[in-house]
Amino acid sequence: MRPHLLFPALLLASAVALSGCTVLPGPGAGAGANAPGPANGPVALASVDGLAVKGRAPKTGYAREQFGKGWLDTDGSGCGTREDILKRDLARTTFKDGCKVLTGVLEKDPYTGARITHERGRTGVDIDHIVALSDAWQKGAGGWDKGKRIAFANDPLNLLAVDAAANRKKGDGDAATWLPPDRGYRCRYVAAQIAVKRKYGLWVTAGERDAMKRVLTGCPGERLPTGGNPTRPPERLR
Repeated sequence: MRPHLLFPALLLASAVALSGCTVLPGPGAGAGANAPGPANGPVALASVDGLAVKGRAPKTGYAREQFGKGWLDTDGSGCGTREDILKRDLARTTFKDGCKVLTGVLEKDPYTGARITHERGRTGVDIDHIVALSDAWQKGAGGWDKGKRIAFANDPLNLLAVDAAANRKKGDGDAATWLPPDRGYRCRYVAAQIAVKRKYGLWVTAGERDAMKRVLTGCPGERLPTGGNPTRPPERLR
């Protein structure tokens, strides 16, 4: 290192040591990928017709707590699911205690295309359920046991760091009622919804199926993402 750069670098290292934080200057494993898993599954367009088509079941009885309390450590990493997804999707992350993501950058929000800075406790980044919990409840999850719902709510295949404002606008919408404003991401978004519904045996409405097909007709080679956690959580969380 050049002499005139050495002193500032030492100051930074000292500040980090005093704060108890860890700085990762490079991107996380999935930073910038904007995908919940590798897209090496079946062709998305051909997979739509494999989903059952039914009307929405009543929302009666739905509550967030039906899917477990908060963000749980279902994969045994020692960190809650929210922290795992922030580590996966953000670049230039800093940590406290090895788990808590203090700061980071969402280089390109998948929903809007914007660059968003994350700061713990004051951020524009949400962790979105690609298939919303309420939507899942009305399309099959209402009949599941608690364990499967916990697995669903914490499955990285169904989770994505996104712009908070866009996430609030989405609400519990499906592909028939909401799509990302960034048109360039719609194929991957719909493919991810199909992958999640296929994995967990959720159905779609006729309008939702038709909306998925309209999007995927423009990208007939789009494949489903794969991976994520098992559909059952560890015994300790059931």
